[in-house]
Formats: sequence, C-alpha cells, structure tokens
Amino acid sequence: MTHICRRLQRRAARCAWIVSGCLLVAPGLAAQAVGSDEGDAASRRSSVPVPIPRFTGQIDVDGVVDEPAWDAIEPLPMFMWAPTHGGEMTERTEVRVAHDDEFLYLSGRMYDSNPEGIRSNTFLRDAFSGDDLLSVVIDSYNDYETGVWLGTTPAGIRQDRSLSNDGDFTGDVMPFNVDWNAHWHVFTSRNEEGWSAEYQIPFSTLGFQAEGDEVTMGIIVYRFIARKNERHVFPFIGREWGQGGFLKPSQGQRMTLREVRPTTPVYVTPYALAGLSRTPVLREPSDAASFWGTEQDQVTEPGIDLKYSPSSNLAIDLTVNTDFAQVEADDQQVNLTRFSLFFPEKRQFFQERSSTFDFGTGGFTDRVFFSRRIGLERGELVRIYGGARLVGRLGGLDFGLLNMQTAPATGRSGENMGVMRLKQQVLNPYSFVGGILATRYGANGEDNVAYGLDTQVRPFGDEYLTLTWAQTRDEVVRERNALDASLIRARWERRTDRGMWYNLYYRRVGPDYVPRLGFQLRRDFTLYGGQLAHTWLGGPSATVNAVTLLVMGENYHRNTDLTVESRSIRPSVSFDFKSTANITAYANAQFEDIEVPFRIGEVSIPPGGYDFTEAGIDWMLPRSTIFRGDIRTTVGSFYDGRRVGLIFNPTWTVSRYLEVVGGYEVNRIEFPGRGESATTQLGRLRLNFAFNTHLSFSTFAQYNNLDNRTSINARFRYHFREGTDLWIVYNEGLNFERDRGIDPRLPWSAGRNIMIKYSHTFIW
Repeated sequence: MTHICRRLQRRAARCAWIVSGCLLVAPGLAAQAVGSDEGDAASRRSSVPVPIPRFTGQIDVDGVVDEPAWDAIEPLPMFMWAPTHGGEMTERTEVRVAHDDEFLYLSGRMYDSNPEGIRSNTFLRDAFSGDDLLSVVIDSYNDYETGVWLGTTPAGIRQDRSLSNDGDFTGDVMPFNVDWNAHWHVFTSRNEEGWSAEYQIPFSTLGFQAEGDEVTMGIIVYRFIARKNERHVFPFIGREWGQGGFLKPSQGQRMTLREVRPTTPVYVTPYALAGLSRTPVLREPSDAASFWGTEQDQVTEPGIDLKYSPSSNLAIDLTVNTDFAQVEADDQQVNLTRFSLFFPEKRQFFQERSSTFDFGTGGFTDRVFFSRRIGLERGELVRIYGGARLVGRLGGLDFGLLNMQTAPATGRSGENMGVMRLKQQVLNPYSFVGGILATRYGANGEDNVAYGLDTQVRPFGDEYLTLTWAQTRDEVVRERNALDASLIRARWERRTDRGMWYNLYYRRVGPDYVPRLGFQLRRDFTLYGGQLAHTWLGGPSATVNAVTLLVMGENYHRNTDLTVESRSIRPSVSFDFKSTANITAYANAQFEDIEVPFRIGEVSIPPGGYDFTEAGIDWMLPRSTIFRGDIRTTVGSFYDGRRVGLIFNPTWTVSRYLEVVGGYEVNRIEFPGRGESATTQLGRLRLNFAFNTHLSFSTFAQYNNLDNRTSINARFRYHFREGTDLWIVYNEGLNFERDRGIDPRLPWSAGRNIMIKYSHTFIW
C-alpha cells in the first residue's frame, strides 16, 4: 500500500506544471484585488428589515410602468456586480417592490442608451440564451437557505427555478432546480428609452410565515445587460461568495410586509390522455418471409391533480392516475466506470419544495430518498395509481410527507412508497437538526425501511460541520449488526470563494445498508477525503476575475479487509474571466483495485490493481453570447491501457424562434498489451422551436454506438396559460446495427409511440 501511495504522489508531482504557472499569476491578481475599500457586505446592507410599501393606487400589470402608484415608491439602490464589482453603472436601472393583500409586485425600468442593442434572443421558457434579464430571488420563508428565482427577458419569457442549500454547490444536492414551475405573471414592453417589466407574484405561490401581522422575506434583485456583460444588483453583496453570490438567499435584504391576507386557492387540473404504441415482436415460430410482427397497444385514460394551500405555510398536492407523458427524455450517458449512472428527477409533481426531502449521504448522488425510484423500474415506466404530498414550515421546522402507490409491474407486485422528512432550525439561520423515514412496501417480499438523523452546524464564521447517520431494514437482507446496516458521515468545511477554503470528510457505508427508495453508488466501504484550495480575486482592471488553486484527495477502503479499493489525488487550477468564461486545467493520479470484471463496450477490464494518470482541460465559453457551450479534453493512461477523450456541448441561438443544442462525446480506449481497443461515441441534437410564448416544438435525438441505437423524442406544446396545456409527444428508437450476423435481422424501428395529452387547471 505504501509503494502505491508513493507512486501516486510522484505522478501527481510530475503533473504540477498545471499549477506552477499560476503561482506567478496569483500574486499579481492579489496585488490588484479589491481590499477593504469593498467594505463588509453586511455593513452596506441594512441589518434592520426594510418595509415593502403597500400600493396606494391602482396599477394595470401590462409591462408598462407608467402609473402614479409606482412613481410614489422609491426605487431600490442598485450597485454594479459585474464586470467590475462596485464600479459605475453605465445604464440607469429603476426597480421597485410593492404589495397588496394577495400579491407581491415588482417593476423595472431598464433604461438603455442603445435600445437597438437590447438582446431578446428566444421565446423558450426557462432558457438562458444571452438575453437581457430582470430577475428576483425571494427567500419567502426567511430561512436563509431556500428561495424562488424568477426572471424575465424583454420578450416576456418566464424563467422560474427553486433554490436550496443557500445556492451553494459544496453540499450534497444540486442547489438549483430548473424543472420547477409555478403560477405567477410577468409582462414586458419596449420603447425608445429601453424596456420595462411588471411582475405579479401570488403569495400562495411563494408561501411564508407571519409573526402577528408582519411577514419578513429576503429579496435580491438584479438586471443583466447581455451585450456589456453588466449586472446591477440589490442589495450590496460581497465578492467572497463567488460569481453566483447574487443567487444566495442568505444574502438577500430582509424586507417586511404588513397585513397580508393571501387567498388560499385550490388548483384542480384534470387531464385526458390518448396514445398509441407499436413494438416489434419476434414471431414464434419464426416465419422466414417475415420474422418480425408488430404488437400494438392503445391507451385512453383520465387523471387529475389537486393543489391546495390551507394556510400560507402549508401546501398539499394530491394526484390520481399520475402521468408524466410530457417529460423530456433523459440525456444518455457513457459509463466508463463499474458503477450505476445517476439521472436527475424531471417530473413536475416531485418538484414543489423538493429540497425539503433532501437527505444527502455523499456527493451529488447518494441519498436516502430519490423520487425517481417511484414509477420507474430499471428504466421502464410503472403505472402510478396516485398519491399525496404535504410540505410546509412551522416556526423553524421544515416538514414534508409523501406517499405514492404504484400498480403491479412485470414480475413485481404493486408497491407503496412513502417518506417523511423533518428539519428544525437551531442556534442560527444556518444550522439545523433533522431526520428522515423512507418506506417501500409490497415488492414481492422485498419490504424496505430506511431512517436517519442529520445535523448541520455553523459554529462560527464560514465554518460548517455536517453529521449524518442512516440505517436500513430490509426483508431480503439479513443484517449482521447495526453498524453493517448503517451509513455514518462527518464533514467539516469552510465555505467561501475568497482566500483559503477547504473541506474534510469521512464516510462509512456498511455491507447491509440498502436504501431501496434512495440511491447509493458504492457499498461496504470507508472513505477519507478532502479538498484544500485558495482563491485570489482580481482587481478592477484585471481580465481574470478569480484564480483558484485546488488539491483534492480521496481514499476508499474495503470494510472487509481494509484494502484500498480506490485512491485519487487531483490538483487543478481554475481561471474565472470577467466575460464569464472559465478555463480549468487538472491532473489526476488514480489507483483502482478491481475484484469483479466489468465491460466498457466491447472491451473488458479484468480483475487486478491499476495505477494510472491523466490530465485535462475544461473550457467554458462565455454564457452571455449567441454561441456558447463547453469543451472538455482528457488524455492519459487508463487501467492497463490509455485513453483520449473529448466532449463538446455547443449551443447556438439562431434566432428567437430557434435554438440548436448539440453534444458530442468520444473516447478512444486502447489496451496494447491485450490487443484490444474500443471507441465510444455519444451524440445529441436538440432543436427547440418557439414561435411565441405559447407555441413551441422541440425534437431531441440521441445516438449511442455502444448499443447502436438512436432515440428520438419530439414534443409539441400549446401553452394556453399556466396549468393549461396541449401536448403531442412522439418517441421512437431506431436500430442502426441491424445485421448481427445471425437471423433474424433487426427491424429499423425498435418501437414507437405517440401520445396526446390535454390538461386544464381550474382555480377556486
């Protein structure tokens, strides 16, 4: 074990060319960096909540900000966030916030000295295509951790996302949920002075807690001028929070509302679905003239969803005969490891305050509850009879309950799946203690129960301590003892994007720990790992906004004999440019001990110990341009061979009516000692047509040479209004490797289906 470690260290040292050059750059940046003149962020943001005024007159929410009621309200004091933090804004921005009994309102007058330069590139909802923006982040529960992120463009396109973990990527879950949608309204207009926008956001959509007749929320507002890469932000937020600091709920200005009397509407959404599918079936006995027949299936069925908020801090969702026909197909992935792939949840029913149910146990994948386990089994759809969900907040307690019932599937009985999650805020707004209970019953004698406790404590400064314990009880697994059926995790970290930051973590997963309603990448191991990094911030005249040096190391040991299963050391350097481009160069020295062989395409990785290294460069193009994307290159040894890899993901906004999203990934793997080689290729092409804010069409084609099949997912949508839609969805798989050298030859179509779905929301 010692000689392996030494070899890894020597190889990591040989890769130090990646980081050595930046040691010459970083001191220069540090010399230019803005210091005490920025001041402390808190000192430039009122620590006393600021009242949000109540409207004293009538307004017409039409995107034209011309009412006296708006002029009676003082605009928010904005400051320049980028490209020069604290610099002088080149255009005037007037943003106002107000409320009445039922709605929160926001208006913006975005003056522009060159109205022709205003960018409005797309009609696609939730798309960021280098457009000008006016956006707001609202921490409506005042919990300093979660929020909603609503935005619009000069074309009136709606962008809505939910935020969790204070927008921080250092946790166990993705902090942005782009698949969340909500009921709210926004209208825009343009004139010779620039463009303007008016938001109307129902309090029933936001949710909040009242203390007496007063409600406190955290609010961040920003305007983005795309052609200048200029961002105006309220309130003042320091640079120590990185390029995404204006999306952190904890940094919002606390603002108060009085005598809010929100309505408690009931949203009832019935749907009707009709579909036809055709699947090729091999005839028995085979007919030489026609080996393949066709199995045809028709479906016609209704369903209904109900959403009700009996109070401002509680939401109830009910669903009957749940259907997700309109959900876009998953992005395919190439698996170069021996572990399972992870695909994110896209289904709308599971999005509302989904972070309430988060109980991460390591990385971005491992968790006690993973909603994709409901209604999906080995990639196949399982019918959902229905279910219920309840989420809310009471005082400092976040709570969530979810229960779903699925129908019997091939070889499996129907299942009942449930989860209960509690999180109580303690000590300060950044600390909590919590627990979870997840159950899966009825799977042919495979009943499973998982439960756990977790806590996050911010004892001082930017230091965080996270402790997690989880345990499972499974009808099939004979648990030897409590430790072997448990997961234990500890993590200490410093969260900042300025100066030194780090994290150290430990995790032990027992061999009998099996969360069947969750996701667990590895089993039966002990992990020691950590990161040590330093970030230098550039000054006003620097092209580079920040430089980060980072070293990460991980050691996985088998619990059975304490031998090394995996070990890696990864130094890297990252350059963040003021244009929003990023270049990261890295090296990786890795050891893998394989006990069970696994395959990558046509080649096999046999058992044994492998010591290999690689280096790579990741380049992200500026995100505010018409043509954008990222390029990733990798080269080095790979197990007992070598690998060269390239990933290119371009996006081109051709016009506001068409956006082209591509993707190509290729890996050339060679094993000269065994005379084996393989090339993996994965291609994606997505064409998004948006004729206006109501009518859209998208087609998504993917090709993977590992199974020689192309899949096509086409979706037509007519969006009448929020909650009322007509969908036409077409799916087909095409066999590219038809001649397998044996009869029968595969048909061109691996199966196709077309579905028509209409849903209409009634609001009372």
